[in-house]
Amino acid sequence: MKKIICLLSLLLVITGIYANVSLYDLRTEYKINPIGLDTKKPELSWKIASTINNQEQTAYQIVVASGLKKLSPGKADLWDSKKVASSQSIYIRYDGAPLTSKQQCWWKVRVWDKDGNVSEWSEPATFETGMFSPDDWQAEWIKTVLKFPGYSYPSPYLRKEFTLSKTVKSARLYCTSRGLYEFYLNGQKVGDQVFTPGYTSYEKRLQYQVYDVTTLLKPKANAAGVILGNGWYRVFNPNNRPMQEIQDLEVLAQLEITFTDGSTRIITTDNSWKSSTGGILQSELFNGETYDARLYPDGWDNPGFDDSKWEGVVVTKSTKNNLVGSISEPVRKTEEIKPVKVMKTPKGETVFDMGQNMVGWSRLKVNAPAGTVVTLRHAEILDQQGNFYTENLRGVKQEEVYTCKGGTTEIFEPLFTFHGYRYVEVEGYPGEMTTDMITGIVIHSDLDITGSFSCNNKLINQLQHNILWGQKGNFLDVPTDCPQRNERLGWTGDIQIFAPTACFNMNAASFLTKWLKDLAADQHPDGKVPHVVPDLLRYLGRGGAAGWADAALIVPWNIYLNYGNRTILEEQYESMKAWVDFMDNDANDNKLRKSAADQLGDWLSYISARPFNPGAITDKDLLADAYFYHSTDILAKTASLLGKTEDAIKYDGLKKKIRESYAKEYITSNGRLSSNTQTAYVTALSFGLMPEEFEENAARRLADNVNGFGHITTGFLGTADLCHVLTKYGYLAEAYKLLYRQEYPSWLYPVKKGATTIWERWDGIKEDGSFQNPSMNSFNHYAYGAVGDWLYKVVAGINPDTEETGYKRIMLKPLPYGEMNHVRAEHESPYGKIASEWTITDGKIQWTVTIPVNTKANVFVPSTGKELKENGKAVPDVQVHEDCKLPYHFLCTEKGSGKYTFKTELAF
Repeated sequence: MKKIICLLSLLLVITGIYANVSLYDLRTEYKINPIGLDTKKPELSWKIASTINNQEQTAYQIVVASGLKKLSPGKADLWDSKKVASSQSIYIRYDGAPLTSKQQCWWKVRVWDKDGNVSEWSEPATFETGMFSPDDWQAEWIKTVLKFPGYSYPSPYLRKEFTLSKTVKSARLYCTSRGLYEFYLNGQKVGDQVFTPGYTSYEKRLQYQVYDVTTLLKPKANAAGVILGNGWYRVFNPNNRPMQEIQDLEVLAQLEITFTDGSTRIITTDNSWKSSTGGILQSELFNGETYDARLYPDGWDNPGFDDSKWEGVVVTKSTKNNLVGSISEPVRKTEEIKPVKVMKTPKGETVFDMGQNMVGWSRLKVNAPAGTVVTLRHAEILDQQGNFYTENLRGVKQEEVYTCKGGTTEIFEPLFTFHGYRYVEVEGYPGEMTTDMITGIVIHSDLDITGSFSCNNKLINQLQHNILWGQKGNFLDVPTDCPQRNERLGWTGDIQIFAPTACFNMNAASFLTKWLKDLAADQHPDGKVPHVVPDLLRYLGRGGAAGWADAALIVPWNIYLNYGNRTILEEQYESMKAWVDFMDNDANDNKLRKSAADQLGDWLSYISARPFNPGAITDKDLLADAYFYHSTDILAKTASLLGKTEDAIKYDGLKKKIRESYAKEYITSNGRLSSNTQTAYVTALSFGLMPEEFEENAARRLADNVNGFGHITTGFLGTADLCHVLTKYGYLAEAYKLLYRQEYPSWLYPVKKGATTIWERWDGIKEDGSFQNPSMNSFNHYAYGAVGDWLYKVVAGINPDTEETGYKRIMLKPLPYGEMNHVRAEHESPYGKIASEWTITDGKIQWTVTIPVNTKANVFVPSTGKELKENGKAVPDVQVHEDCKLPYHFLCTEKGSGKYTFKTELAF
């Protein structure tokens, strides 16, 4: 029998009857080979490639083992799923032997294709768990014994030496801090992350990181060192007062070493460490760093350093019960930018133009005598006269003050601060200033870039560039409003608006998941959601604003739609429910919210100085009730999806009552809204609040409003869905009119003014070149970049299905119009790359699409003809979908995976 099996296996290899698929991009909890997972049942995913069309998975088998040698069927000691008949290839929950803390696991997978042929096994992947219990921590929290006057003080340096007498097999460092930290072993920084341990609601959720430090340890003498910084933990506003309770900086670290003989050793932070200060005299998130290179203790992080004059440390009683593993991808240095020029301003300032509004810091390269003080200041913009402009920073310095050691070329980078800037003013350098003095170091959460969009319109291409760079600059461990002034907070409304676009541009699932856990942690006991998360403004007690607090439901729902993972809904359900219940308790008997207190409304909507047309202010009560309905609708769908039948019935009934009361309160008998604004109609039509008999009339009123003004008038809450609603009701010309407009207010107006990121205001720079109110005028604010979602979904035509989410089923349906004749977009979905590229020439459209393996797509080809060709051949039995609202119809077909080129007539 064994001979027969061997012969059959050999025959399979010779004849190639293996499935025509290969497996790649194996991920655990969205990550490649992660360590420090804070879950006992991680979710496993993979992608499938194939050289043939219409390929899909019909079954899979996963094996998980404690060692690479055991990683095969029959030997796998942790889990063998056996053959599972399923097309699911993402988020397969581990279901094997219980995992323990600090456990390393290997896994691989194979699949069966549409014909029942089995693939070869994937390459092995790994994951490693973190600390499941506070008892796993033997380390103690420590801080320096040094006392400093005032609010801000030099960064503490802490160190310890140790000796290893055996050969190291492997080593892991577990580390976190109250504040920011950088850890060093034998003169080398551990890892490539910056701003660790990240920004969370610290007292409730403090992240730790895990590093593989095997190669950094040496035989015999070793040294460990830590530098601490204030970061978000001790945030100071411009008058040098703390924005939250003053707390000392502390570190908790545990180095676990396994030797080749099987023995182990654990080195921890304890009272044997020593502390001092170094070159960092001041380090603040907003103001920057002051550094004296003459004070740097050379060799402090290497063995043999003389620390006899260093002080000791204090062991504290800070809790370990709030420690959690890191969820999101970390912040890293992602790229470097060189200045495009050095200039002298009319005031005589020496200014470097980086050519791009960026977030990070400037690397300084100088050669000057000892004691020379070089100051770097950072700003987003130059004023009308071309001088360095910082008034919109609201008192924030954004500067580094560097004192030279002298005698050689010196290179300096700050450790614990970042700036939002395009321009760098350099003062105090005695030599010639050239572009090689400054390098811009770009930092952001290192998420995979998953989307791209380009077309034949250069201004729209720049708009897409600005949207992406706005996301880079404001995805710095939390989704912030802006990266430059004395704010930089996780405003809930901004990310609620931008989340769909964010999920196209980047793999934002783990990033947003991490942030939502803090939202739930900072949610008030009565369910109210604060304006910002983490809630640095908690001393004000503010929250509950419509369109802001609703991020509690809208963001997880968008993660579910874009990534197809219902776990986020399960984990956030109680938070989602709590916010809806808060609104319900705040409502009157008619289910209209009673209080408009602390409402922010349609933030920064268009305001005109013309007395006969003052602008577009939408009633806050109307918006509060619209979002009350929208969130309740999401909650009802979520409850149904999760099998929570009683809740589904309850909240479905609640949303119906809200809808009825909304209609009575805000809609006239002719379908006119009490607030006759673009935002009012957009929210009513997008959320499904308008009675069916009034929908067309309401949509016409919206289009009339757009045509009457000739431009967009929405603020934050109306902007994201404006073009979507116009498109849905057949006003494609109006949607494209808004996109193409170059005058104020429009998306392209800032582009014409030289913007390289999205502005906070439609007119951050006014038409006469002057600036808007400097107290609120950021030039890097992504909210209005939410139009990117419309570019991907409507212009390029890439849409996730609302039933088979995560792009398991794709709707490909571009809507060309106007001057745009060539568009190309790509999106790396959980299943693989989706691509759409169309060109219109001489009354014909050619459209090439790419559909990933293990998915299907409903393809809608825009056409004014009746014949559809696919790869040069006529498509039989093509369905025609008429739409009297558009200047063309659609030729429809369903396709499995593969690359297809369609061609048909399209003249309008």
